[in-house]
Amino acid sequence: MALAFDEYGRPFIILREQESKTRLRGLDAQKANIAAGVAVSRILRTSLGPKGMDKMLQSPDGDITITNDGATILEQMDVDNQIGKLMVELSRSQDYEIGDGTTGVVVLAGALLEQAEKLLERGIHPIRVAEGFEISSRIAVDHLEQIAHKFDFNATNIEPLVQTCMTTLSSKIVNRCKRSLAEIAVKAVMAVADLERKDVNLDLIKVEGKVGGKLEDTELIYGIIVDKDMSHPQMPKQIEDAKIAILTCPFEPPKPKTKHKVDIDTVEKFQTLRKQEQKYFDDMVQRCKDVGATLVICQWGFDDEANHLLMHRNLPAVRWVGGVELELIAIATGGRIVPRFQELTTEKLGKAGLVREKAFGTTKDRMLYIEHCANSRAVTVFIRGGNKMMIEETKRSIHDALCVARNLIRNNSIVYGGGAAEISCSIAVEAAADKYPGVEQYAIRAFADALDSVPMALAENSGLSCIETLSAVKAQQIKENNPCCGIDCNDTGTNDMREQNVFETLIGKQQQMLLATQVVKMILKIDDVISPSEY
Repeated sequence: MALAFDEYGRPFIILREQESKTRLRGLDAQKANIAAGVAVSRILRTSLGPKGMDKMLQSPDGDITITNDGATILEQMDVDNQIGKLMVELSRSQDYEIGDGTTGVVVLAGALLEQAEKLLERGIHPIRVAEGFEISSRIAVDHLEQIAHKFDFNATNIEPLVQTCMTTLSSKIVNRCKRSLAEIAVKAVMAVADLERKDVNLDLIKVEGKVGGKLEDTELIYGIIVDKDMSHPQMPKQIEDAKIAILTCPFEPPKPKTKHKVDIDTVEKFQTLRKQEQKYFDDMVQRCKDVGATLVICQWGFDDEANHLLMHRNLPAVRWVGGVELELIAIATGGRIVPRFQELTTEKLGKAGLVREKAFGTTKDRMLYIEHCANSRAVTVFIRGGNKMMIEETKRSIHDALCVARNLIRNNSIVYGGGAAEISCSIAVEAAADKYPGVEQYAIRAFADALDSVPMALAENSGLSCIETLSAVKAQQIKENNPCCGIDCNDTGTNDMREQNVFETLIGKQQQMLLATQVVKMILKIDDVISPSEY
């Protein structure tokens, strides 16, 4: 720790307990921070692209997650280092804003840090490096605008959306059925999208999974699935043109709010009480029947007596349905949630064309499907798979695909994937470096080199020799002036990403470059780290 002395040469203390703190200053601090950031990005580098590897993470309580979604890997990794945490937040913010490209953004930030370290060793001031990176990120983002293509789609022609979603899904475990899953994701988004406002509310899409079956059995249901069954085994399993009463009040006699005690000293009084209770139940069931309900969905339970009565009166019911599901059912069927029995009226009933109970496999697992609703603005993606980990990973993949479809509806510009956009930006940034006379041009060239790291990682993960492949593609781009040439990861024999149908959203790519540059600037500006030393 640095000591300060007064004019008599006596040391005095500036920091509290300074002998128990460690301090890194100047270039050492920057190098330590850069090393931490690069270490995190190296972990993710191998899971980039269609041939990327998956990571297996075990949580403290023994749950296992297998995934290659950048944001999920970093969330579960429990990073302790402060700069490492910045990288985790970087991929999380990409996930919140765009939903896709969470691995690429961390790989890019790591490459920028590696380049920055070389510049710092040459003695260039970190602020100048940061400014150079800022200039180059602006050049790259503007260049992306120029090479972007507009995609025209409408409710009938959704093929462009499907192609872009397939690019997202090709790097996941589920890539063998990427076509069907991409179609499901796009149809789900189109069902809930508001095309005039260019807005999509992803809360209306429920993603539900059930172990068993195979991935190909995954389906899109224009309605809601509830993981419940009818409360009585003899109730009808299928109701057509159902009128649904959605209740949040308990199906039982009211209890006084205060503490209460009923004294019963004769058999007659007991009989009276029992009759009163029965009459109360009778009235409740009759009330539902009078309004015209043919199915009751209740948030709370009801006892066997009520169940028996409902069965006798031929009124099917479902109990213990969660609040979120109730809301979705209400949105889908156009019903109103009724908090009190007295308020139940015909207008508040939801309508559904078909309510059916479906059993799965040989187990007693049953689920309730509510389909053909009056307002099919709420849909469910129902995933099947061999085991729980597969289903969880498929849910994450579907989420990415849904986000990509939503981004395309918001802004229908695309750039070409497979590293093509990065190589094109790298050439543009390199060309622009000559216009800047100061030290910044070193940083601008370094940014161009860092952009090449994404296609290099793609080539490396695909088992190609990365330097040869990259230089061949770069030469082809410059020669043909064609920003669609990328790394041929799937070995189809063509570098043209238009023919391979590999697309990425423009806003996703721009966000990646801006976020990565911001985080790297922040890390470069730190030159003093004071931390309590561990005992």
